[in-house]
Amino acid sequence: MSKEIVLSGIRATGNLHLGNYFGALSKFVRMQGDYDSMFFIADLHALTTATDPDLLHANVKNIIAEYLAAGLDPEKATIFVQSDVPEISEMYLLLNMHVGIGELMRTASFKDKARKQLGIKSEGDDIEKEIIGNDSNKRVSAGLLTYPTLMAVDILIQKANKVPVGKDQEQHLELTRRFARRFNSFYGVDLFPEPTNFDFGGAPVKVPGLDGSGKMGKSEGNCIYLIDDEKTLRKKVMRAVTDEGPKTPNQPVSQPVENLFTLLQLTSAPEIVQQYRDAYADCSIRYGDLKKQLAEDILKITLPIRERILDLRNDDATIARIVKQGAEKARERAAKTLAEVRHIMGIRPFA
Repeated sequence: MSKEIVLSGIRATGNLHLGNYFGALSKFVRMQGDYDSMFFIADLHALTTATDPDLLHANVKNIIAEYLAAGLDPEKATIFVQSDVPEISEMYLLLNMHVGIGELMRTASFKDKARKQLGIKSEGDDIEKEIIGNDSNKRVSAGLLTYPTLMAVDILIQKANKVPVGKDQEQHLELTRRFARRFNSFYGVDLFPEPTNFDFGGAPVKVPGLDGSGKMGKSEGNCIYLIDDEKTLRKKVMRAVTDEGPKTPNQPVSQPVENLFTLLQLTSAPEIVQQYRDAYADCSIRYGDLKKQLAEDILKITLPIRERILDLRNDDATIARIVKQGAEKARERAAKTLAEVRHIMGIRPFA
């Protein structure tokens, strides 16, 4: 039996951090042999916000190196760059003919990003009027509006069955299913499967940041990056937000300290985690010791990855070979799907 197709992409907007690693990347490494796995770097998606061409290119290279350094294997999975599959761009145009402007403008992520680009602080539903009526030099690109269409094409052109997405992308995945149903129904075909969110099993991993609240994220500035050197990483962890310490035995753990316990649970041995939880419960905990332990255990994971990243960054030949191999595999399936779409929509040769 053929394996289910699982596809995941990441925008080329910066380095990967611990949240990316524990939330997705380490799981991709474990699953890559069990599925027809496809992992791509979404440089076309990045164009909605990235304006520096050299930085975009460097970011693509960095993420490829980080993917490989973390354990993704080009012999087990298809690793490619989105723009190396030109069939995606053509199908993006074709699928947009079946997508409504209104449904795109109503997506939560579009509204949020459009507000940021226009400098609008209000969270009302009048963003459409602001976009259409705005006469300043600020603008919202059509690429940002049609981001969900491009994401749908990434998935549908490979006929992926499962797509691992976070909560902020669930609406886009639902739109992908809607577009697949609409296309199939409009033309009376059964071309596209309706992809579902990949279930890794168990509770989703939410990796907290170092600022005492929320999750780890690039825009929040609270990250530990896989590429961080030892000195930088230790300094970040030692500066992590805590509290003034427990005053009474077995008092509830504050959110900033619970965040550190969560990171400790992800990176340290169970007995070490229990040791510090017990110390918090009996009011003997020393946050400096906790942070030193946490930094040490994180470094055991990240330093070997960092070393491989640096080696790969200097090995252009290996990266070029891997993305060329990945593009060939991705294009083979994409070209077949695009040919089917063109024929179904009436774009056919005369000979």
